[in-house]
Amino acid sequence: MSASDDSSPAKEGFAPSRRTMLALGAAAASTVVTIRPAFANTAVSVLNCQIPVPSPDQAGNYIAADGSVVPPGTPGAFPPAPRPLTGEEVKALLHNGPTPAGLDADAAQAYVKYIGRLHAGTSGFTCFASLQMPR
Repeated sequence: MSASDDSSPAKEGFAPSRRTMLALGAAAASTVVTIRPAFANTAVSVLNCQIPVPSPDQAGNYIAADGSVVPPGTPGAFPPAPRPLTGEEVKALLHNGPTPAGLDADAAQAYVKYIGRLHAGTSGFTCFASLQMPR
């Protein structure tokens, strides 16, 4: 073939064969099958993460109705949650779902306000932030 030949592959453009297209399709399908379970596992782990109320460095303190941490015995404040709340429980509470078993409904709302105040570096923040991510 000479440089002036108009039938060279560079001038015609690349046209993959049917076999090449089938191979690419198979590779793409296996990628989707591989990634989908990973997303499912991530969603499950987010719902199983835990948020202590209050954080361990504030253990023994109570939670006021506005979500702030106050000393024990503060009027209108609620005792700490008897156990860390799971991501699933917090997600339900954020969407006005049922109060988790063993929690007073008013205390649960105070706990949600406390969780809403969490910031980076606070125990439970990563779990709460994951719940805020769109799926």
